[in-house]
Amino acid sequence: MVVPEELPLSFKVAAAGSAACFADFITFPLDTAKVRLQVQGESKVKATELVSKSSQKLQYRGLIGTIATIAKKEGPKSLFNGLSAGLQRQLCFASVRLGFYDSVKSLYIQLFYGKSQNNGMAILPRVCAGMTTGGLAVLLAQPTDVVKVRFQAQQSAKAAPKYLSTLQAYRTIAREEGAAGLWKGCATNASRNAIVNVSEIVCYDIIKEAIITNGLLKDGIPCHFTSAVIADVDSIGTTHEWYVFFSSDTMTDAYSRFDKLRFCATLVASPVDVVKTRYMNAPPGNYSGALDCAAKMFKSEGFSAFYKGFTPSFFRLVSWNIVLWLSYEQIKIVITDSKYFKDRQNVN
Repeated sequence: MVVPEELPLSFKVAAAGSAACFADFITFPLDTAKVRLQVQGESKVKATELVSKSSQKLQYRGLIGTIATIAKKEGPKSLFNGLSAGLQRQLCFASVRLGFYDSVKSLYIQLFYGKSQNNGMAILPRVCAGMTTGGLAVLLAQPTDVVKVRFQAQQSAKAAPKYLSTLQAYRTIAREEGAAGLWKGCATNASRNAIVNVSEIVCYDIIKEAIITNGLLKDGIPCHFTSAVIADVDSIGTTHEWYVFFSSDTMTDAYSRFDKLRFCATLVASPVDVVKTRYMNAPPGNYSGALDCAAKMFKSEGFSAFYKGFTPSFFRLVSWNIVLWLSYEQIKIVITDSKYFKDRQNVN
C-alpha cells in the first residue's frame, strides 16, 4: 500500500516520534557503548591539567568488549541507563526533524522553484529542509540529550551515583548549572544534527523516490528496507557505485553531487559528536566552550580521540535507521488503514 502524501502533519509527527522511540529502545546498548568509549580517557583531564594518553589505563576496548565490561561490572540493566531521557529526547527530537521534514521540504521547494513542476531531484530544498528540521529539533530536545548523555556516562558500579532518576537529573543540573546547563553544547549539537539529518533523512528520501520512480521496487517493506540499508551504507561515506542501478542521467548527476556532500558530512559529524558528548558530560569549569574541549582533547589524546566510539556509532547508525524507517513507514500505513483516519478523511 502506498501511503498518501497528504497524511496530516499531526499524524506524521506522532508516527515519527513512535518509530524513533522503538528504534532507540532496540539500539540503546550500542549508544551507551559509544558514549562510554567517547568519554574514556577524559576523567583524568582537568581544565588545568593535561595527561598523556599513554599514561591512562583503558577500561573499555572495542564494541563487544565495552558492552561485556559494562554488563559484567554494572549489570545488563546499565546498558539502558538514560533510556527514559532517550525516549523523551526522541519524542521531542524525531517528531520535529522527521515529522516536519516533508512540510518544510515543500516550503523550500516553493521558495526555490515557485510553481514550476520541473524541479528535478530538488536536492537543495531537501538538504535545506534536513538541516532546518535537524537544527530546530536540537533547540527543543537539548535538555533531554544532556540528561541522557550524563546517565550513559555515569557508571552504576559507583557507590553514590550523582543522578538517580531522570527528573532528579533535570532538577540537579538546573540547580547546579542553571538553564545554560540543560542547553549545554546546544550549538555543537545543532551543527552535528543538521549534518546527520541530511545524511539520514534526505538520502533515504532520495533513494526511496529513485527506486520507486525507476520501477525497481514498489512502495512497500522491501523498498523501505532497501532504501534504509543503502542510505545507511552511503551515509558512512561509500562511493558512487550504489547509483549505477538508477537509469536517469539527470538523477545520476544529482546523486554524484550529493554523494560528495555526504562524504564530507561523514568526516565532519564523528568528531563533532565526540566533542558534543564530552562537553555535555563535563562538570562546570572543565571547559570554557566546545572549542576549548576540542583543543584540550587533541592536545592530550591526539587526533584519533575525535573518532572514539566510531564502531558502535556505525552499527547503531545502521541498525537504528533500518528500524526507524521500517517502523515509520508501517506506522503510517496503520494510521491510514485505521477507521479513525478514514472517518476523519470522510468528514473533511
